Amino acid sequence: MFEPVIAPSGTLLGLLQRGRGDGTLHALAAPKAEAAVALQQCVTQDPRRDWQVENRSLYYARLWLDLDAGLQTVEDHLFHPDDVTAPDEQRTGLTLAVLGHLAGYGRTDALALLRRYAAGGAGWQWALDELAVRDDDEGLRRLGPAILARFPRTPEGEQALSAAVAESFEPRPWNLWADDPVLGERVRAAQERRSFELWQRQLRPRGPRPDWSVTAVLEWAQQGYEENPGQPRHSAAARCLAAVAVAGDYPELLSAARGGPDGARAAALAHLAAVHDAQALDLIETASQTGSAYVAEVALCVYGCMRSVAAVARARRWVHRDDALGTAAGVMLARRGGAKDAESVRAALLRTVRLHGPDTASLWALTEGAGRLAIRDAAPVLRHIYRETASSQLRGLAATALAVTDPAFGKGFAVECLWDCEETTRELAARSAETADSRVVDQLRRLAADPAEEAGVQTAVRTRIAPEGT
Repeated sequence: MFEPVIAPSGTLLGLLQRGRGDGTLHALAAPKAEAAVALQQCVTQDPRRDWQVENRSLYYARLWLDLDAGLQTVEDHLFHPDDVTAPDEQRTGLTLAVLGHLAGYGRTDALALLRRYAAGGAGWQWALDELAVRDDDEGLRRLGPAILARFPRTPEGEQALSAAVAESFEPRPWNLWADDPVLGERVRAAQERRSFELWQRQLRPRGPRPDWSVTAVLEWAQQGYEENPGQPRHSAAARCLAAVAVAGDYPELLSAARGGPDGARAAALAHLAAVHDAQALDLIETASQTGSAYVAEVALCVYGCMRSVAAVARARRWVHRDDALGTAAGVMLARRGGAKDAESVRAALLRTVRLHGPDTASLWALTEGAGRLAIRDAAPVLRHIYRETASSQLRGLAATALAVTDPAFGKGFAVECLWDCEETTRELAARSAETADSRVVDQLRRLAADPAEEAGVQTAVRTRIAPEGT
């Protein structure tokens, strides 16, 4: 996946890319042309590092409405030559999702553009899913011939049509076309064919399977690692070992975990950690220091999944280290430690931000742990994470932690969180923001009356204030 270029957090573009509430507030206070350019860049150059879990579309659509921006830039982006030469749903997905929300808000130009792209664009399936929940029956029926024309009447074309029917998130258009007197027979055949293929696949499961012995499973894990290092089998192999291993196999497992080839060693480590073997923690420590990069990564991963009291006790020994093992120990204490571990978690959080920046993966658990343990001394570093991280998910975790560690949260960050791109962050703000600020009351009313807002947010809002006019 591409790595987006994120502007500094103090700039308008940087705020909008991060989906922060302050981005909307600054954009509305900035010259309209400047704000529109920054917004258009975000919509056409997706700034999310993980587009599957981070929300931006509703956030950008609301600001688009407030700025009353035109759609020419969006149209140029969708129908760029890259759409034909290098089709990629990551290039157009956010743009189409924003258009979907705009159509839901009554922008007929956005609805028309979605229809055009569904009929002729490479990412037509995403556009069709947006239309499926926003267009009327007549508009969807008119699209049917253009969509079906994408699939030639050949065995390959019919197979592709069946796959498209199965992969659609919203079945409504296909169900409408199935009732069409011209298109219906072909669509119904595609629906039936795909259902039959799924049934056959369930009856004949495929995939590599090891033989029924510890030696065979370890060899299978090693073979998988050698043939496809990007998709190792250590987790699957560990589950197989749990089924086949007996007491007499312990020496072989121990030997593999200590110094076997990488694939087998990772599988043995994963199995011994899963069964909480007495030597698992020592083996994990050794592997994290002397094993290959792959073995060390697996060792730290399986350690993070351990639930034993011994794993927490060992974390208290490791947490002061400045290496990856020390970070893993900090994560363990953040998830499962007690009040006496608060200072260690705070130190690990601070060290991780200092050494690796505000976006490293271990910060998720450390930030949650700071909130779970209510570490008030962690508020300064949590505020830094909130401001600087490019991940709206991590920012939401930081906001949640600040709500219990920072007494000023209700009249500070909670106010801007009402405009945040993440629904869980807006819900937190709806419960926490102090209404002495007139902007808070106005935004609470807007959220309560907005049909596109999530139910959890509206429920939180309505516990505090009724929509205007009721």
